[in-house]
Amino acid sequence: MARGKSINLFLVDGKPNGLIKCTLANWTGISYRIPRTKVEDCSGREELSQTGVYFLFGTSEEDEKDMVYVGQAGVRKNGEGLLNRLIEHKRSPEKDYWTEAVVFTTTNNSFGPTEISYLESRFCFMAKKADRYEVKNGNEPTPGNITEEKKSELEEFIEYAQIIMGTLGHKVFEELSRSNNANDVKESEERSIFYMNRKSRKSGIQIEASCEQTNEGFVVLKGSRIELKDSESIPKMVKQKREQASINSEGVLQENILLKSPSYAAGFVVGGHANGLEEWRDGQGVKLKDIEGMR
Repeated sequence: MARGKSINLFLVDGKPNGLIKCTLANWTGISYRIPRTKVEDCSGREELSQTGVYFLFGTSEEDEKDMVYVGQAGVRKNGEGLLNRLIEHKRSPEKDYWTEAVVFTTTNNSFGPTEISYLESRFCFMAKKADRYEVKNGNEPTPGNITEEKKSELEEFIEYAQIIMGTLGHKVFEELSRSNNANDVKESEERSIFYMNRKSRKSGIQIEASCEQTNEGFVVLKGSRIELKDSESIPKMVKQKREQASINSEGVLQENILLKSPSYAAGFVVGGHANGLEEWRDGQGVKLKDIEGMR
């Protein structure tokens, strides 16, 4: 059973979109969310002169996709650790996309080269696996040689870092769905999986789609077979989602797609307007509208 966590968020400059310091009860780690415009204001903060790992967050101007770069910072003779690395990135034209950074270090300055190499590698792997952000790392970070005792210790640090990252609003480690494929979904009391199976009036193909209801909305699952033709009356946002999604020539969805409502999720599948409360059914054939009415 999941246990509650007590998180301390300190708004350093008194603004919710400004510099934020984060700590967790019974955790030696410490994190900062630093807007790009506030990097120089962090001079003199002892924790930011230490060794640690950092994330640079931004958005692509071409397709508005969220982007992240994962890096490590060691203390060097010619400059400070984390803060100096952020200043270098701020001056680099190759990384002009980022608007804020999130850094992780410890209150007792206990990270060495082995620890930050392992954390950088794991964080990068987790971000790519979640596939929510475009990971801008050119090379795959290596975890280095680490003992099983140290690995266990760092994995606990990572668990707490995940909580902090989500609290700060970045879902970089959170997968859209716990299902990898529409053909391999398993229902449980903790999950809400719904299905659509009907023949398309427009093209005559057999639509076979699955979606999962999550805290964020409705995720149409990879492997769903959807309508390829759009109706003239298709909602603009749904049309954009379909244009941006990876769909093969047979109408099979190649990735999980998040929609905010059941009707938009259904519209994404049929390529037009749809009443999601009527279209989506559970494994026993019960309509979503009836299920919502019983909750």
